[in-house]
Amino acid sequence: MPETPTDELIGRHDEIRQLDALLEAARESRGGALVLRGEPGIGKSALLRHLDAAATGFLVMRASGAEFETELPFAALHQLLAPVTDRLMALPARHRKALEIAFGLDTGTPDPFLVGVASLGLLVETVRERPLLCVVDDAQWLDRASAKALAFMARRISAESIAFVFAAREPSRLPELDELPGHTLQGLGESDARALLAEAIRAPLDERVRDRILAEARGNPLALVELPRTAGLAGMAGGFAQLDSVPGVIEQSFRSRLELLPPAARLLVTVAAADPIGDPGLLWRAAELLGVDAAAAAESAPLVEFGTRIRFGHPLARSATYHAAAPEERRRAHEALAAATDPVADPDRRAWHRAQASAGPDEQVAAELEASATRARERGGVAAAAAFLERSAALTIGPVQRAERVLAAVQAKLSVGDFDTAAELLTTVRTDDPSQAARADLLRGRLSFVRRRGDEGPTKYLLRAAARLAAIDPAWSRECYLDAIEMGLLLGGLDHVVEAVRKDPPSGESESGAAAVLTGLISLVSDGHRAAGEILRPVVGDADDEVWARRPSLGFMVANELWNIDAMHGIANRAVTAGRESGSFHALPIGLAMQAAVTVHTGDFGAAVELISEEEAIADATGAAPLVYPRLHLAALRGRRKEAVELFASVDHRMSLSVQWATAVLSNGLADYPAALNAAKQAVEYGPVGTAGLALPELVEAAMRCGETETAAAALTSLQERTQAGRHAWGLGVEAYARALVTEDESAYQEAIGLLDDGTLVVYRARAHLLYGEWLRRQGRRRDARSALRLAHESLSDLGVEAFAERAAGELRATGEQARSRTSKASDQLTMQEVHIARLVADGATSKEVAAKLFLSPRTVDAHLRNIFRKLGLTSRRQLRDLPDIR
Repeated sequence: MPETPTDELIGRHDEIRQLDALLEAARESRGGALVLRGEPGIGKSALLRHLDAAATGFLVMRASGAEFETELPFAALHQLLAPVTDRLMALPARHRKALEIAFGLDTGTPDPFLVGVASLGLLVETVRERPLLCVVDDAQWLDRASAKALAFMARRISAESIAFVFAAREPSRLPELDELPGHTLQGLGESDARALLAEAIRAPLDERVRDRILAEARGNPLALVELPRTAGLAGMAGGFAQLDSVPGVIEQSFRSRLELLPPAARLLVTVAAADPIGDPGLLWRAAELLGVDAAAAAESAPLVEFGTRIRFGHPLARSATYHAAAPEERRRAHEALAAATDPVADPDRRAWHRAQASAGPDEQVAAELEASATRARERGGVAAAAAFLERSAALTIGPVQRAERVLAAVQAKLSVGDFDTAAELLTTVRTDDPSQAARADLLRGRLSFVRRRGDEGPTKYLLRAAARLAAIDPAWSRECYLDAIEMGLLLGGLDHVVEAVRKDPPSGESESGAAAVLTGLISLVSDGHRAAGEILRPVVGDADDEVWARRPSLGFMVANELWNIDAMHGIANRAVTAGRESGSFHALPIGLAMQAAVTVHTGDFGAAVELISEEEAIADATGAAPLVYPRLHLAALRGRRKEAVELFASVDHRMSLSVQWATAVLSNGLADYPAALNAAKQAVEYGPVGTAGLALPELVEAAMRCGETETAAAALTSLQERTQAGRHAWGLGVEAYARALVTEDESAYQEAIGLLDDGTLVVYRARAHLLYGEWLRRQGRRRDARSALRLAHESLSDLGVEAFAERAAGELRATGEQARSRTSKASDQLTMQEVHIARLVADGATSKEVAAKLFLSPRTVDAHLRNIFRKLGLTSRRQLRDLPDIR
């Protein structure tokens, strides 16, 4: 396609300045990204050509999205990185393997975000030689896996000599691109549009014709050039051209030119449009199978550039070519491409072409697509698997097999967030098989949960599935009931779930952990904690039970309800280990958040900060919202009023229970007992399982300080039910000091201190010393009080439990003794991420290793280290290792 006057870039001075500034910043190791957005023909490709010319001294790497490759995982990423894959050996082995799997060079399941980290590492290795410009055209057609990896890299190059520029149509179908800095191209102003039209049409032009072209084009540069070709100047002057849209104008122009091509050339460009790879060898083989003289036909096809890669002159030219072809002609093209594709080297693309060539149901092709879906899923291409399965189901004749494939496609569609298609596919499931019907209900439950979180829809479907399976598959039925219970807890209700289990219980007896947990939770709701404790305690005590492997969140909540901190630790640790081994960036953050929360309660705030930082790094990398509850636990116990209140105010209303508990703890530490009482009352109003149990000792303490003894006594009774059910030192110790508050029995304080004499329970032992010391002071026993309060203050200060430490200091002053001032810690001056980096470096990690763990570039890690050194007055990593409160 010949160059058009749009290359003059009339009216794009601001955009050129923006792109030039991006390049200049990259030259100075201040990398960045920009997404150019706009309708077809608005000038995005012309700006990319300018960028290419302006990038002197840069290595320019390119990729282009293709409409027919949107379901093939990592297709565009492979295209971008192809010129530098010879540097793979410079990457750590795990990263190298991730890319090799993603690009089909090895077998296995790639971690999509490890692929992003590895790709970033590959760019960092490349940029050592010269600045790097990554240009991605037609980004609206990126496959989802590539979009995630590219956006991940584009967000992490601020300290690198790298610039990313994407060009995408509006509206965007990829939320990953929406997160990057963007600029939307508008139509040219009238004077610029007139200037461009004058460049495009050198001949004299009737004023009415000019006005009509300008009005129809609405400032779109390509439309200004193509409109005269499409409608003809005479037709436009007479007002006969009724043009609906600018893309329609441009596509019609391309179709008009297609009609002028010889049949062989037209068939050749149809084949080129049907294959987005752009591989000349593949195109020539397909043309030979169709009996087309490719060399001769190519000379007659000006819409396409036939070089080392087959490229259409404009994105809409490909679309116009493909859709202008008759259905039979498109099927012939795909059939030839399938026959020309190597079935061993590229079986999935061959299966896809065969599917597009099918005019009706074809079980052989459907089976090939199903096999392709399995391979795609193994490579991490869930979106591709979903597309293969959807098409496979459409080509399947047998109703039972078709239902199986539809259900598998729905599962895959849910995994990639295509909820509308999943819902539409579910409506097509027709089956008499109870197992398939149950699976359909389970998928409806998942869909209802992600679409309308907060209603009873999700549990309704899970319960219906469980009831279908109760007689034919009792074990699966129990699993469904437990899933419904876990979801019920997340949505805020258990009663209706328990009632449903009673109505349709799974048949037979079982010794499994799932059966025991189901029975125990039903007993907890029906009969209370004491009765349930006998059933639940053995299962909760076994963190390795498979029931918790599938539902670590449920296990964590139940262990918390029974005040068993060892079980909480075990379940959280197992979840983290499983998440790391599987590479699941859904499971790992949950495990890290649980591990961080329980670590807060054991008093290791530094380790908790590290875990929270890692969870937030994953959330940032994946685009998910970070799990806030471990930060609430940390803020509550650390007791920094301003920091905590700001956090509490920012939290989503769905976390209100945790916020109320955290407010109660913070307020008790600050000796603001009325505020603590109000918050604790609200927290304990929640159901039988959750943070409500943790709020009970806070309610006892606040109520006694406010003179509400009946409220305190009732809360103590509820607390005793839970701690006696769990029979763990943590719960029994906390219950003992809560009982001491209500009864003023000195032996109960001493009992609490003895029970909490464990290295993992130091926070609660220090609080027990504080309460005991306060009681002794009120009894006039100043000497004994000083001893208890001194122990409390020293322990709380060393741990960083600042509000309670200050409360202990105030009590000490009331006895006539001055508390020692708290020594400022180095970590107090650092952000959470800086603490995490400092701890990793202090433990001997290199910048590359830290970068890999936190999804950053090594230069970004080095920039953070410079900030850390400046804040702490250090000059070397060795000095960092010598800071005890960092390590």
